Amino acid sequence: MEWNDAWYWLAFGLLGQLAFFSRFLVQWVASERAGESVIPVSFWYLSLVGSLVLLVYAIHRKEPVFLLAYLPNAFVYSRNLILIKRKEEQAQRERVLERTPAEEQKPDPPAVRTPGEGL
Repeated sequence: MEWNDAWYWLAFGLLGQLAFFSRFLVQWVASERAGESVIPVSFWYLSLVGSLVLLVYAIHRKEPVFLLAYLPNAFVYSRNLILIKRKEEQAQRERVLERTPAEEQKPDPPAVRTPGEGL
């Protein structure tokens, strides 16, 4: 094991590893609270941050195995965050429609004038 890298690179790599590891703690705590297996949104953000930091560190270290292990992850984590965002936006639109009475959603019928009115 080599520890002869600059201290700031070691700190950077360890920070990425900490972010990547902490996602498991977040998921575990969220699942325990819910009483079932759940994956909170913060899990995906920690995954994305951790994998990107570790990818940069792998590039710095010029380690191809390490680099290939973290290269595709950012795409998967980003895609999951996009899907979550879309689902939240759809749920928001549905809540707005549920609160709006059906009468308000229909256009008003044209006004009918009686003879002599509005002259």
